[in-house]
Amino acid sequence: MAKLALCIGINNYPGTDMDLAGCVNDANDWATELASRGFEVTKLIDAQATKAGMVDGFRKVIGAAVRSDVVVITFSGHGTYQYDIDGDEEDDLDEALCPHDIRAIDAALIDDEIHALFKARKDGVHIVLISDSCHSGTVSRAIPRSGDVEAGRAPRFMPMENWMSPEHFAKGGPRGATAPHGSAHVASTPFTDAPQDDAGDVLMAGCEEGEDHFSYDATFMDRPNGAFTFYALKALRTLRSGATYADWHRALKDSLPSTRYPQTPRIQGTETSTGRAIFT
Repeated sequence: MAKLALCIGINNYPGTDMDLAGCVNDANDWATELASRGFEVTKLIDAQATKAGMVDGFRKVIGAAVRSDVVVITFSGHGTYQYDIDGDEEDDLDEALCPHDIRAIDAALIDDEIHALFKARKDGVHIVLISDSCHSGTVSRAIPRSGDVEAGRAPRFMPMENWMSPEHFAKGGPRGATAPHGSAHVASTPFTDAPQDDAGDVLMAGCEEGEDHFSYDATFMDRPNGAFTFYALKALRTLRSGATYADWHRALKDSLPSTRYPQTPRIQGTETSTGRAIFT
């Protein structure tokens, strides 16, 4: 069984006025931890993590895996929404990850695209996605409150108006997608439409989905990190050999949510997949 990992960290978002501080440290920390556990690790940091670079990275790491191999992909950066392109979202919004060049290319990496990349894997490949970002808010949500910034933390959410051109924002995006009709946000993930079988797919995310849920950019001992990444790695290192993803998620409850970081980590997968031993 081979173990392959892709660790992505983006602090720098040119043209958005929404740079982060702890995402590169997150990627390096995940890479170090995974390498110590026998993974062959590739990293994409800041300018390397363009949308094209991320798509290529996903394709390579997933394409290199064969039956029984484990692929772990970690992402630390902003999450966002984009107008729905193909009409499959009840609220007319696709969830998305923000690449480094999101403002320059006027496009995010949406959940439909990620799902398609995952579906291209060979039979029997187990994928774990660890996302320290958030998909919170609405199309009109404002920039994070100044109080959060002053407190030394910042939600990892980028409103569309911060990266999408005014023309596309007004017209429904670069591909003329459906404009939101004002209904409550219905959250989804890259695994929502995946076959719910024993393939072993697991999503671990820094916060619950939907409005008013955020993953925080934080600082610990004068070093920037994502709150989820910091506590997830701390919990991982305390677990017994053979502990499961469900065990890992339960261990996180000792640290999150907290008064300072009111985020609830999320796990998604079948009972079989979340009951698998971690990274097997």
